[in-house]
Amino acid sequence: MSTIAVVVNGDSMWPTLKHGDTFDAVPYSGQDVKIGEIIVFRDPTHESRICVKRVLHIKPDGLFVEGDNPDPTASTDSHNYGVVSFDLLIGMKR
Repeated sequence: MSTIAVVVNGDSMWPTLKHGDTFDAVPYSGQDVKIGEIIVFRDPTHESRICVKRVLHIKPDGLFVEGDNPDPTASTDSHNYGVVSFDLLIGMKR
């Protein structure tokens, strides 16, 4: 199975993923997404920007995601832009 190499930019997923870390993501092609998974998606507010967050809730209209960093100001996530629609999903961390 092919994978996508993802480079972390920023501290929103610290301490799980640090700025500069690289990981492989499995491309999303309609497979089930699970609560707790780390996903890669296009930012709902700036679709040219790619985000890495953890899935907290799965809703019929999309995914509620959040960064792992305990500092609430360290992550722009579903608390700011709401659920992430499935059509913005790029992949899931292996």
